[in-house]
Amino acid sequence: MRYVEEYRDPGLARRIAAALAAEADPARRYRLMEFCGGHTHAICRYGLEDLLPRNVELIHGPGCPVCVLPVGRLDMAIDLALSRGVILCTFGDMMRVPGRDRRSLMRAKAEGADIRMVLGSADALRLARENPGREVVFFAIGFETTAPTTAVALLQAAAEGLRNFSVFCNHVLTPAAIAAILAAPETGEGRLRIDGFIGPGHVSTIIGSGPYEVFAALHRRPIVVAGFEPLDLMQAVLMLVRQMNEGRAAVETQFARAVTREGNRRALDLLQRVFVRRDGFEWRGLGHLPDSALAIAPDYAAFDAERRFGMAYQAVPDHKACACAEILRGVKKPADCRIFGTACTPDMPMGSCMVSPEGSCAAYYSYGRARMEAGA
Repeated sequence: MRYVEEYRDPGLARRIAAALAAEADPARRYRLMEFCGGHTHAICRYGLEDLLPRNVELIHGPGCPVCVLPVGRLDMAIDLALSRGVILCTFGDMMRVPGRDRRSLMRAKAEGADIRMVLGSADALRLARENPGREVVFFAIGFETTAPTTAVALLQAAAEGLRNFSVFCNHVLTPAAIAAILAAPETGEGRLRIDGFIGPGHVSTIIGSGPYEVFAALHRRPIVVAGFEPLDLMQAVLMLVRQMNEGRAAVETQFARAVTREGNRRALDLLQRVFVRRDGFEWRGLGHLPDSALAIAPDYAAFDAERRFGMAYQAVPDHKACACAEILRGVKKPADCRIFGTACTPDMPMGSCMVSPEGSCAAYYSYGRARMEAGA
């Protein structure tokens, strides 16, 4: 890649759109889920759905770690910050996510909790060094993409003997979510059929494309790992349509400039060294999924905030009016939620999908997708 503009060329986009129009069989439907929230935002920002044939439908998936974090895990962080006097370090997009009774980290900060926005785990380590008399907790969240940076922080804390530093680990694993979506019944209320997947680009730079091969083989669903520019996504859709037309179900990589089959070996070694798999973990929208999240390994238990502070998880239901759960499963689109854009806006969010920069509701609101669909 030399220039980003090469992946936003309107002429090339029209050529791919023409190829899609010629190759998409008008007698069938193509239901394709883009797993990653970054893909959803690119699709909405560039109006890519308007370039697709009407029988090619893009379904937005659960690929936003902030969105899939259940209310109960957020409440654990809020309670820790309010009751234990720690310095809680978190990413900015977690600050306004509403927890139980719509209490957020921002509201807890206003009530006196010492909550600080950071760019990453290195900032949390720095705060621990600068405040030796305070407990500093890093609220770690993300898919496999960000988990290696948390692993590095844990290793650094152990090497320096930073006993006032710990991690509240909420890293979740992408393949488990794909497995849950594919295992869901395809009939009945609130169900849908997925014919193919646009695989996550950033996650796949870490884990590679290999882990998706079992899904293609067992469920006969093609998967194409894509980049985040408009032409990346248009080409990925064309690759999926061609696979379906040919009766194939394989894993292909459109994002070959960044993704290999094996992934990033050094990053994967870090994950294996520092983390273990949890038996189960609750995902907003998908429920309790086995083998779907990471916990801190026993060798680094001294830096595990859940153990250090005796934190216990308690499930909390989502707000009754919020359709985040259905949106994350792809059963509904943001405009199908009855409070979208009215009682729920980015300034006054009712659910995580409206808060996160990768949330589907935020994408629809920011780029006017809901208004365009309403006028269609």
